Amino acid sequence: MKLLLTTLPTNDLGLMTRSLPIARELAARGHEVAFSNPARAPSRLIAEAHFANIVPKHPLHDLIAIDRTIGGLFRMLRTRPWRRHGIGPLAYLRRVASAIPTRFPPTSADIWDADHAGAMMGMLNEGFVRANVEAYGSVIKTFDPDVVVDFWNPFAAIAARRLGKTLATVIQADAHPSSHGFLWWRPKPQGTPSPVAIVNRVIADYGMGPLDKLADLNVGDVTLCVGTPQLDPIPESTGVEYIGAVLWEADDASLPDWIEALPTDRPVIWVYSGNPRYGSADTTLDSIVVLEACLGALGGIDASIVLTTGHHEFPQGLSPLPANFYHAKYVPGLRMARKADLLIHHGGYGSCQTSLWAGKPSVIIPTFSERLSNAKRLERVGAAILVEPTIDRGRKSVAPDALHRAVVTALSDPRYRQNARATGESLASLGGAKRAADRVEALGWQKGASG
Repeated sequence: MKLLLTTLPTNDLGLMTRSLPIARELAARGHEVAFSNPARAPSRLIAEAHFANIVPKHPLHDLIAIDRTIGGLFRMLRTRPWRRHGIGPLAYLRRVASAIPTRFPPTSADIWDADHAGAMMGMLNEGFVRANVEAYGSVIKTFDPDVVVDFWNPFAAIAARRLGKTLATVIQADAHPSSHGFLWWRPKPQGTPSPVAIVNRVIADYGMGPLDKLADLNVGDVTLCVGTPQLDPIPESTGVEYIGAVLWEADDASLPDWIEALPTDRPVIWVYSGNPRYGSADTTLDSIVVLEACLGALGGIDASIVLTTGHHEFPQGLSPLPANFYHAKYVPGLRMARKADLLIHHGGYGSCQTSLWAGKPSVIIPTFSERLSNAKRLERVGAAILVEPTIDRGRKSVAPDALHRAVVTALSDPRYRQNARATGESLASLGGAKRAADRVEALGWQKGASG
């Protein structure tokens, strides 16, 4: 059976750490598995895991893969990328110009749901939507999978449906159309930006029926949801199947010797920011506040603090580090979580599940709405303390004393560890990557996949 895994092409590792364990399980059963993600950090992790990565062939995706600075753009152009596409430089620039999104909603600290997120990522632009759908359609035609397994990539989901491919989706509860979105505890205001009208215009040309919500694309022939019904509720009538925690670590992963040698007479705190800066003028998604807050609040505490940025460069201007801080670009997450006494992170779903899997408490500094949702869910089960940033003129900050108090409390109150361990056991009981692979495999056989 041939299986293509598609993920939202953002330059971070959250969806990769969810998709790679399922890919590994399917490959171990003898199936041919490939990915499609053009972003730099995910591409590196895919290569390290020894999977094929079929990058969408559109000039737009050349831009996703570069360093998003003027220097990065000039370095890319010096390679004459139009040759890879079999066209001249002017045709190349015309294709880029027709696909680059120019229409965006107003910058907002609140991202309400999948519709709003799609608008923020450029889907208010018809050329951008068409270019991405066509690019992923080309990947699907080339690889010709029996099943497309999608992780939040609306373009790949459209392309799979357009081409009549069997589609399995792996989502979070907040991404399901029956959910209340990322800010589920607040009423959604009227007039929140949505790309549904634009997307419906595109898919009508493919003979597809209209969407009510962009999140409709997250429902497949089988829809799998990470988490548990208690932690991440969706109405039972949806038919969604929960699979618990799905987390990645290479079989040969190990921690650096210097981490293993950290003093045992004081706690180890793992600070994970993910991508500190996404390289655009809009800082909504940036997580540099996690690093800034920890450096400002924790330099004097009696703890060893390990900072990691998920294969991303450590931001200039934050060095030198305090004496109790250490930095590595990347560490194997499950081993680091076991080593740590406390995790401080940005609220990404993978980071939340990693802390629960290891039975360790979290202090969460959520950097946008989806991560705030995750943080509130962990706070609700008593496994984390939420320290919400304030935003002033687009800049996020955290009060040092609030972060310091949260860290002291999470380390000293055993209930946080106990609750994290209990919730982690519930996650583990649902089967994880093995159950996901079982369902994807069964779907493929049911739909007549070849051996």
